[in-house]
Amino acid sequence: MTLASTWGSGQVLLSMFWFFLFFIWIWLLIVVFGDIFRSRDMGGWAKAAWTIFVIVAPYLGVFVYLIARGHKMGEHAAQQAAEQDQAFRAYVKDAAGNGSSSPAAEIDRLEDLRQRGVIDDAEFVRLKGKVVTG
Repeated sequence: MTLASTWGSGQVLLSMFWFFLFFIWIWLLIVVFGDIFRSRDMGGWAKAAWTIFVIVAPYLGVFVYLIARGHKMGEHAAQQAAEQDQAFRAYVKDAAGNGSSSPAAEIDRLEDLRQRGVIDDAEFVRLKGKVVTG
């Protein structure tokens, strides 16, 4: 007997479906545990109680957590996204050279470059004109 004769296409699809449900369940557990431990509005005892509840009665614990604190999960995700966006914008601004520096600071930087011999007098005057005109 071959493997193909014992496993029909329906059984393969059913096995894939069960694997998909198992994968979703593991993902859901990770999300719930992540939210439990990242919650700043819960104390240590509340976190311990939720963790024990989810471990002892996994299906009931996860579903009760989603019902009781589902709105907070969304708030936590939005807050984390805002913090990541703010950090990204700060990094880009820092990496781009902080374009909000004052003209006086730019002229001082150009003067320093001229004194070190990096740029000559003509280039200093040209760049200073750019800084002044904006």
